[in-house]
Order: sequence, then structure tokens, then C-alpha cells
Amino acid sequence: MTLTPELTFHGAAGTVTGSCMELRFDGHRVLLDCGLFQGSRTLEVLNRDPFRFDASKISAVILSHAHIDHSGLLPKLVGDGFTGRIWCTAPTHDLLYQMLPDSGRIQESEAERRNRRADRADEEPIVPIYTEADALVACAQAHPVALETWFEPAPGFKARLWNAGHILGSASIEIEAGASHLLFSGDLGPDHKAFHPDPLAPQGFDHVVCECTYGDRTRDEMSIAERRTLLEAEIKAALTRGGNLIIPVFALERTQELLLDIAQLINSGSMKHTRVFIDSPLASRATEVFAKHAHDLEDMGDGNIFRHSAFHFVDSVTQSRSLNTVKGAVILAASGMCEAGRVRHHLRHNLGRRESTVLFVGFQAAGTLGRAILDGAQRVKISGHDVAVRAQIRRIDSYSAHADQEDLRHWVSARQPIDGSLFLSHGEPDAIEAFRRLMQSDGAATSIVAPKMDETYALPQGAPARRLSTGSLDLQSMFGRDWQNDYADFSANLKNSLRQIDSASKKREAIKRMREILDSYAASKHRKSARS
Repeated sequence: MTLTPELTFHGAAGTVTGSCMELRFDGHRVLLDCGLFQGSRTLEVLNRDPFRFDASKISAVILSHAHIDHSGLLPKLVGDGFTGRIWCTAPTHDLLYQMLPDSGRIQESEAERRNRRADRADEEPIVPIYTEADALVACAQAHPVALETWFEPAPGFKARLWNAGHILGSASIEIEAGASHLLFSGDLGPDHKAFHPDPLAPQGFDHVVCECTYGDRTRDEMSIAERRTLLEAEIKAALTRGGNLIIPVFALERTQELLLDIAQLINSGSMKHTRVFIDSPLASRATEVFAKHAHDLEDMGDGNIFRHSAFHFVDSVTQSRSLNTVKGAVILAASGMCEAGRVRHHLRHNLGRRESTVLFVGFQAAGTLGRAILDGAQRVKISGHDVAVRAQIRRIDSYSAHADQEDLRHWVSARQPIDGSLFLSHGEPDAIEAFRRLMQSDGAATSIVAPKMDETYALPQGAPARRLSTGSLDLQSMFGRDWQNDYADFSANLKNSLRQIDSASKKREAIKRMREILDSYAASKHRKSARS
């Protein structure tokens, strides 16, 4: 029996996706989130790997919010034998019934699409991680609980949820396990965000786990009115160029924030009536959940803001594809990091047009298509097609649903005293290191820890955490860009690079040398096999 709580980081340690922590105490195990890894193909392999724990022995899950990088592996968990409750807020409960089945449909369609590709004809078929039906089974185990209300997820555990201000229903998780008092931030929203009050939680803990998505970035202070002025300028500039404005969006929260601001701009007369297409069935359904909970949200009125006459919700694939012939429109399409969903075919048809604009309004994780475009790639590969990037690429940071460095600093300060350890998770290495140095200079806690994947810590009362096991170096190496990102970039630009060589014979020589290098690796592997 474990009489001091022990915490293992199964995800979002050194990366921003795959959130999952396992808290053990007195023979019982509780998961905090169970999210999907998103990013490079190498990182996404982790979604198919077996869990590094026995799902049937997990007593309960406490879910911070409905984003797929926090909830997306719940159907797999249930399929592997988890039978307990998934504790969450009421809005998160409602959103899960939209998010998880949609994720299951994406798993099925992506597997089918990739299996159809001619370049995979000689490979084993891809099987979906889970299906829509699996997702609905998992949703049935979700159990809503009110904010700031104590509940017992498992014997020996007491927990309650606090508003995290990130998205609809998001929560920080307070836990008492034995004598230890713990707080898990979940994803924190910035101060003065649309729809939600600022994050809230008690103070005085033994150990705190804090997200660090923007641990190295401080945004300019901007009011909602100033943000709308910035959006207005971007929309007007994009439409003046005569092309479409493509905005990759997260279906949940970012879509609704943009709709709120666009409606206000049109209604105030600041911007003419503009055609706005919301090309994400999930975003449409999530918007309905927002309207249902309008009475709990700020800035919403009666929820009719989403029924504006300028808004056109696109349902069918046929309708979506017909937008390829449209010009002079605003198209909001998921997914927000451009890794899946309808935004990919909009990018394929608009990135090569100089009159088009792509506007990023959310975080782009390392290894994603969105990150490659934002970082200035001149050519990208989309669903097997090489696409030149000639469109205007723009960015607005002020729509982020994540707290920036100063917001995080303020949140940690308000939680003090922290008598044990402050853990920094859910961030890329540079962001975590920058925030670690800041917290160290602030004296935020007795010890400050940047955990690695699969590391386990004992969490004693009133003392620093003790590391019980080290993480996996192999797992750490999977974060960020991978060889498939490099290959996509190389192959997309190869033809153009060869054009820069001034003679046909030198072009052939370059190809020959590249082939020789590849052949040398194959020969080396063959020699090693022969020796063994």
C-alpha cells in the first residue's frame, strides 16, 4: 500500500499534448486526464502503444476539460477495461458527447484515407485507435459535478474542481490524498478572457502541477475591444486582396470567440456584412453547447449571437468542397493545428494563391502542419500533395486560450505557500525552462521540478517531492519535429531545389549522390544483419 501519494507523468511532460497523470494512494489509482498525443507522426505512435498502466486497475478519472489532448484517449481507456467514473464539470460532460464521437469518426476516416493511398499499398492496413461507437461507450461513464464541491473519486481521495478560465467547463483539480494537499492547474486561461471569469483556486498546498504552454512568452496587454479592432484590420486587409481568409480554428472555444467578435464588428457597423463559413460540424455542435450554457457565460446575452445572418454553418462534405470555388469569404475550419479535418483541403486550395490569406489564432505545436506554415515553410505536403505557400500568412496571439508567462506567474503566486514542489508540465522544453528560471528567481516553492515522461515522484506532506523512477529517453526523443516532418519538407522542396542547379548533368549527379547516401544506410543494415 502507498501511504504517501505517488504521481507518474504519462503525458504532457516536455510536450504540450497527451495530458495524463496517474496518482496512486493506499492501493487506489486515479488518472488526471487521458489525452491524445498530437503533432508529428512519430509522437502520434504513442496513441497506439499500450498504456503504461493497467486500465482495469484505475479507480476513476478526473477530467480537467474536453479538449482532445486531455480527453481523447478515454475511449481507448474504457476499451482496455476501465469501468469507473469520469468526473468533470457539467459543460465538459455535454462537450464530451460531441468531442469524443467526432474524434472517433476522425480516427475512422483518417485510417480509411491513409489505407487508400497508393504509396501504402504494400503496407499493413491502419486500424482506427477507436471508433465513434467506442467513444459513445466512454461518454456514458462521464459524471458531472459542480465547481467548488467536494467529491470522493476513490477511497482515500477527496477532490473538488475550480474554474480554470481556459474553455467552457475547464477546471483546475484540487486533491487531498492522505495528508498531502495537491493542486493540478489543468490548462489555464488568460486574465480578462471572453466568456469566462479569471481562473480561481485556493492557496496553500504541498505540491502544485502548473501548465507552461506559454511559459516563455508574454503577450501585449489587450482588451477585447482592442482585439476586435485587430481582427477587423486582418479581415479587411485579407478581403481587399480579393481572396479568401482561411482561419484554422479549434472547434471548441476559439470558433465561438471569433464568431462573437465578428458578429459584434458587423453589428456595430465597423465592418460590412461579410460571408463567414464555419466549416466544421464539430464546431457547429460545440456552438450549440455554448448556447445551452449561455446563462453561465459572460458576453453571451441569450446565446443568439451565434445565429447571425452572416454566419453559414457548413454540414456536408459536398458543401465543404464547394467552398473551393468561393472567393472573398472568411472560412473558419478545423482542426486548429491543421493536422486533420476540413481545413487541410482549404489550405491545399488556398495556400498557392497570392490573393489568399491564412490567419493563425491559436497555438501550433512542434511537428504540426500549422507550425511548419507559421515558421515560414515555402512548400508543404498536404495529404500527399506538394503545395507551394504563396498566400499571406498572418497571426493574432491575443485569442490564445492559454495564460501567458505573466498570467502563469500571477496564478502560481496566488497559490502560495507551496511547501513542497512546483511541477512544470504541458510545455515545450524552451517554455518550461524559461518559466522554471522565473519561478526559481521568485522563490515560488521549496523545489521546482520539470518532470520527464514516465517519471514517478513521491508527494510527501510539507516536503519536496522525491523522484522514485527516471523517465524514458526514447520517449523524450519523440517530441518536436521528426524524420517525417523533415521528409515532407525535403520532398516538397526537392523539385524546386533541383531547378536551382544550372545543368542537367549536375542535377543527375545530385540525385545520384542522394541515392548513394540512402543505399549506404541499407548496406550497413544488411552487414549488421549478416554478422548477427
